[in-house]
Amino acid sequence: MPSKDPFHLRPQDVLVLLKLIVWKDKAWRQIDLAQSIGVSQAEIANALERLRRSKLVDDSKRKVLRLAATEFLVHALKYLAPGELGSPARGIPTARSAKPISQKLSITDEHQIVWPHSDGSTRGSSLTPIYSSAPDAALRDPELHEWLSLVDSLRIGKSREVALAEKEIRRRIGGASAK
Repeated sequence: MPSKDPFHLRPQDVLVLLKLIVWKDKAWRQIDLAQSIGVSQAEIANALERLRRSKLVDDSKRKVLRLAATEFLVHALKYLAPGELGSPARGIPTARSAKPISQKLSITDEHQIVWPHSDGSTRGSSLTPIYSSAPDAALRDPELHEWLSLVDSLRIGKSREVALAEKEIRRRIGGASAK
């Protein structure tokens, strides 16, 4: 059960952080952020404050601190929001089954990983998304979908998948060397 302490990061904060990474220097309002990822404005405000206190965004709560975000995603995320594969389901591809990792691996149909979702057309092992609104947000934003898939590769991937995800995250965020 997630901590009720207002100062500890929560899985929805990762969704907010990823959307800020996708938006880079785009001007945005909290309502825009809330609507784009399916989280209430109050929760956006709380998430931004937790991200600021964790030093993942700057004091304005608008700029992602790239090195800290890279370190958090690559090294700490799997402990904050561990993933576990479940029963087969129809859904939206994620982790190694979605871009960009799927482009680097040969994955057979029986090894697909999906977020269970009524709009999904792929059958595979189910994975609970990092936050309940993540699949819908991913359907609206292909770049966010890729980020969420990278994060899921870190959460549940085998060593090769984790290494590919880490390298891609470092490349995309920049400011951190891609090993």
